[in-house]
Amino acid sequence: MKIEEVSRNATRMLEEISSVIVGKEDVLELLLACVLANGHVLIEDVPGLAKTMMARCLASVMTCKFSRIQFTPDLLPADIIGTYVFNQKTGEFYLRKGPIFANIVLGDEINRAPPKTQSALLEAMQEKQVTIEGETHKLEEPFIVIATQNPIEYEGTYPLPAAQLDRFLVRLNIGYPDREEEIEILKRRISRKSDYFTLNPVVSAEEVVEMQRAVEDVHVEDSVLEYIVDLVRATREASETEVGSSPRGSLALLKLSRALAAIKGRDYVIPDDVKRVAIPALAHRLILRREFWYTNVTQESIVGRLLETVEVPKFV
Repeated sequence: MKIEEVSRNATRMLEEISSVIVGKEDVLELLLACVLANGHVLIEDVPGLAKTMMARCLASVMTCKFSRIQFTPDLLPADIIGTYVFNQKTGEFYLRKGPIFANIVLGDEINRAPPKTQSALLEAMQEKQVTIEGETHKLEEPFIVIATQNPIEYEGTYPLPAAQLDRFLVRLNIGYPDREEEIEILKRRISRKSDYFTLNPVVSAEEVVEMQRAVEDVHVEDSVLEYIVDLVRATREASETEVGSSPRGSLALLKLSRALAAIKGRDYVIPDDVKRVAIPALAHRLILRREFWYTNVTQESIVGRLLETVEVPKFV
């Protein structure tokens, strides 16, 4: 698949999703870029901002198998990956697959489940496979985990460890709609006459995989690679951070900037692509020093400051 076709498909997908999701074009574009980069998404924001709806819309326009896992304190790993069940009629065990066997997996309120259950996602997210009773099962492509969590309510939750946060390609914040967008939300609800919605399929699961492969052909100049590395290294040297981003952050910037360039119809990456994805790709990988925990310094503000200080390559 050529980059021009990737861009056309991406535009059609975004237009179809935008028929349900009002505004938030930037968030939707980053969400799609993450899919094309074959990565996982963590959406962190207050309830009621269409986090679940975005995941459902994405699966609908891609005609992909979608599953939703509601994380709760009593959820077990077997509830996610599945288990072998004894069939009394045949006298044999058979595999009852869990909801992880899907293309788009929504992990709703992922921080409400204990660490043992959260870790059931680790192998699937990194290796695109699960192991049940010593037997390894490959997951179908594409395989994308979209997890959500509420950042304002911590009672009865289990914060994700750094090792699992690092598995997510991006952490997205949606934010409240502005006044006009919220009015439009109400108008569309009146027009639909229902809380439910339907979207037209745009691409098949196979075409999504082809789009992901096409992104691998997007060219990246050495100067842009150096810019990516300089940004990531700057997070390790920042005075506010205890731990900066690992090379996985560099890879995240590389993959996301290539995907964003493809969405824009370019077969090459420019520094603006890197700057566009830097905060969502790097912020959740930083650990602040203890003295900054209760200040106005945030992981996002640190990356934002570094974007202003790290020298940007210039093209003639």
